[in-house]
Order: sequence, then C-alpha cells, then structure tokens
Amino acid sequence: MRDFVLFLIIDIVLGAAAARGADTSKFVGGLYIQSNAAQANEVFHYGRRKDGTLSLIGTHLTGGKGSGTYKPLTGQDPAPNAFEGAGSVILSPDRKLVFTTNGGDNSVSSFRVDSNGHLLLIECKPTGEVVEGGSGTAKSLAYSDKHRTLYVLHAFGPNHLRIYDVEDGKLTLRPQRRSVDTPTKAGRVSTQAVLTPDQRFLVVNVLFDAQPAMNPDGTPKLVVTNATDKDGLVVFPVEGDGALGEPMFEDAGGAGPFYIQFIHGSRDTFLNGHAVSDGVSIGRIDSRGRVAHDPVVRIDASAGAPSELCWLALSSDNRMVFATNFGFSNVSSYFLRGGKLFLAKDPACPAVPGDGKFRAVNNLVSSGPSDSWLSPDDKTFYQLYPNASALVAYRVNADASLDEIQRTTIPYTSPQGMTGY
Repeated sequence: MRDFVLFLIIDIVLGAAAARGADTSKFVGGLYIQSNAAQANEVFHYGRRKDGTLSLIGTHLTGGKGSGTYKPLTGQDPAPNAFEGAGSVILSPDRKLVFTTNGGDNSVSSFRVDSNGHLLLIECKPTGEVVEGGSGTAKSLAYSDKHRTLYVLHAFGPNHLRIYDVEDGKLTLRPQRRSVDTPTKAGRVSTQAVLTPDQRFLVVNVLFDAQPAMNPDGTPKLVVTNATDKDGLVVFPVEGDGALGEPMFEDAGGAGPFYIQFIHGSRDTFLNGHAVSDGVSIGRIDSRGRVAHDPVVRIDASAGAPSELCWLALSSDNRMVFATNFGFSNVSSYFLRGGKLFLAKDPACPAVPGDGKFRAVNNLVSSGPSDSWLSPDDKTFYQLYPNASALVAYRVNADASLDEIQRTTIPYTSPQGMTGY
C-alpha cells in the first residue's frame, strides 16, 4: 500500500509538471477517457485541434483501481465494455471539475481542472459498496450543481445508487442508498444515471432484470428489461437537499434500454438507445416524473440481432444523432426533424475490426465500441473501440456520414468513458 501511495505521489508531481510544460496553444479543446486499468486507473487527457485530431497531453492517476479487461457482468476476461454502462467520466457544467468512477474497487475520484484543461487530483473516495468477486461495478455518474451532489450508479445492487456531497471538489459520502430492484425483481443490472435538465429527477436505465447466468456453451443467459414488463426506466424525484425520493418504474420505450440523452434546450424530451430493440426512441417526462415514448426507430439488424445499439451523441443543434452499435463494430446516424427521428446513414462508417477474439451477444466478432463524444462545433465525432485498442476521430459530414481522420492507440480492451470540452 505504501509503495502504491508513493507511486501515486510521484505520478501526480510528474504528471502535473508534464501538463504544465505542454504547449496547449495549438489546441481548441480537450477530451478525457479513463484507462480503467486494474492496478492503477488513470484519466487520459488529449488536446483537441481545430481539425479534430488529438494529441495526448497527460495521464493522471485516479488513486483507485479499474476493472481492467475483466467484465463483472459475465465473468469474461478479456472483454470490452467491462462496465456495461455510460457516463463513467464526466465534466461539471462550469468545467472546473472532472469526476471518474473506479470500477475495480468501487470508488470515485475528483479532479480540479485548470484554465488549460489540465487535471489535479483532489481525492479518491470509496462508494461504500463492498467489492465481491473480481471487480466492483461503480459505473455511471451524474452531478447536480444545483444541489452540489454527485450520484454514483453501480451495475449490481441491491444498493445501486450512492450519493456524495461535493464541496470544492471534495467528496463526502451520504448514508442514503437507493435500488432499481422491484419487489419481484432482485438483482437487476443498471447502465446509466442521468439528471433531467431542471435537476428535479434522476433517471436510470435498467438493462437486465437479473444478473446473467451462463448457458452450457459458455454464452450468457440474459433476462432483458422492458421486453414484456414496461418498467425498465426508474425515475427518482430529487429532493431539496439532493436526496432521492421513492422510485417510480416507467416504460423505457424499448427492450434493453441503455443510454439517455436529453434534447438540448428541452426540460422534458430525451432520446433513449435500446440495445435489444435495435434503435432509438423519443421519450418525454412530465412534471410528476411520468414518462411516455414514441415508437423505436430501428436500424437494420439483419446481420445479427441484437445490435446492442447503446451509446448516443447528439449535435448541439439537435439535428444529428450518432448511435454506437456494440454488436456491429460501427455507428449509425439519425436526423431529428420536427420532433421525429429518421435514419440518416446505417451504418454511418465502416466497421472497425478488433483482434478477432471477442464476440458480442449476437455471436458476431466485435471490436466492442463503447463510449463516444461529439465536439462542441459538431464537426468531429470520437469513438472508443477498446478491443481494437483504438480511439477513432471522424469528420462529420452534412449527410450524417462519418469519415475517419485519425486513429489513436489506447490500452487494450479496458478503456471506458469519454467527455470533453
């Protein structure tokens, strides 16, 4: 333990020095991902140029441990998208703080962000949930600047949600615990927690109604949410002090709900990506927290269902949506017009092959694409392909197609999370 602390101190000093020495004048912004490394998790900070290309500026130890190449959900090792989640690295609205989960040991790290985007570790605090087996499952974060609270979601319960008070980046764990389980469904698996724009509700997608068992052939046996019972979206009222009220179980709009993206400028309208319904739906949440949905607009999944369409990125003008297809190793795009979704390019880019050793649920060989991010000027789309050890930058075209402009090498299989400025 003493050696790890010493290594952490050295890394902080050297990392800060390297970051201070980096020439940031050539960059218009930055991008962060986490390595999710099992022994010592790190946040990678990339400088972003006007043409969309990236250069690594620095790496910053989180003080916690990632899950590495191990996937707690299925016990597979190696396997990409270890968390089966989204939002593991987030930037506060004022761009002064970065938070990241450490899935391996169930902890959360906070960083201070300087004017050039460089990070300084503030602290790493446990979520209070015991690690069982090969890894913890802390996976998704949502920050309320209104209440100065940070919500951390775990894949496994029963205590899926824990809450921190945040004071100048310092984290104080609250005693409150919340679950996404129902009275008849214990062991549900959640994916992502998102605050509504007015911060009145915390909305959680639930992917499975039970933790997967294994079939005799070694493939996972999955019980997908919202396929029959329409209760795959869990809505928690946010009280005046940031505490969470009693959950409401709502229709998620499709089977296997995974990723929520609120429409920019809207209080109530959001997109939801569905891993098993193979598409995206539009949902609306009212002032009571009740939810209604339009039908799912599906991609072509004839190559093998489910597509595991999961992560979404929405342009700043609400015109284009990019959906990451874990099962197909590619991205599909939509246009959003007049409150309706229309397929634009399916796929929007060629598949990126991995090392050929990992298969998705549809049994297709996959490079395991996961988290993505769209630059604020809507000109560049970034996509993780962990099994291919690649972070790919794409030029966004007017027809919502994507042209690859750069491929950056990242650690094999483990990286998770993406945010930027």
